[in-house]
Amino acid sequence: MQKLSSQVAITLSATLSVLTVSSLVALLACGGSQPGAQAPDPEVPPAAEPPAPVAEAITTAEGPAAIGTTLEATFQPKSGSKLSGTATLSETPEGVKGALAVEGISPGEHGVHVHEKGDCSAPDGASAGDHFNPETHPHALPSTSPRHLGDLGNITVGADGKGTLEIVATDANLKAGDPNSFAGRAIIIHEKKDDGGQPTGNAGGRSGCAVIQ
Repeated sequence: MQKLSSQVAITLSATLSVLTVSSLVALLACGGSQPGAQAPDPEVPPAAEPPAPVAEAITTAEGPAAIGTTLEATFQPKSGSKLSGTATLSETPEGVKGALAVEGISPGEHGVHVHEKGDCSAPDGASAGDHFNPETHPHALPSTSPRHLGDLGNITVGADGKGTLEIVATDANLKAGDPNSFAGRAIIIHEKKDDGGQPTGNAGGRSGCAVIQ
C-alpha cells in the first residue's frame, strides 16, 4: 500500500512538471512579455519641408514695373536760332520713349529726327550726320512702316514758341553697342515740318541739336 502511494506521488509530480512547462511554452507562443518591457514607439514621419517661396512680380499702379535705362539730352541752338530745351529718353518694353520740351522756336510744326552721330559741334548741326537708319529703310513719318529708326515725326510749337512731344520709337533701345541703340547719337529739330517726302522729309535746316548721353 505504501509502495502504491509513492508511485502515485511520483506520477502527480511528473504531470505537474509537464503542465508547468506546457503553460510556459503556450504563454511565450502567445506573445507574453517580460515584466518591465516596453512596446516600441510608433514610427514618426519626417517633418515636411517648407514650400519653396514663390517669386512675386514687381508691379506698380500702371502694371508690371519696367526696368530700363534713362538718358538725357540738352538742346543747343543751331543755324542762328534761339532754340533751347531738353529731351528725356527711357527704355521701355515697347521701345524708346522720348519726351521733348523746347522753346524759342517759331510756331508751327518742326521735324524731329535722331541722327547717326552724337556730335553737335558744327554751327549748322551738320556734324550730327544723316538720319539714324541702321536697317536702310526709306524715310517716313511714324505712322508708316518701314521707316528710318530715327524718324520721330514733328513737334508742334505754339504761339508762345514752346512745344512738347512724346513718342515711342519701337524697335529702338538704349543699350551700349547695340546696332539699334539711340545712346550716343543726336536729336535734331528742324526749321520746317517733316512732310514724309524723300529722302529726309523736306524739313529744311537744323535749328537745334542735342547729344543723347
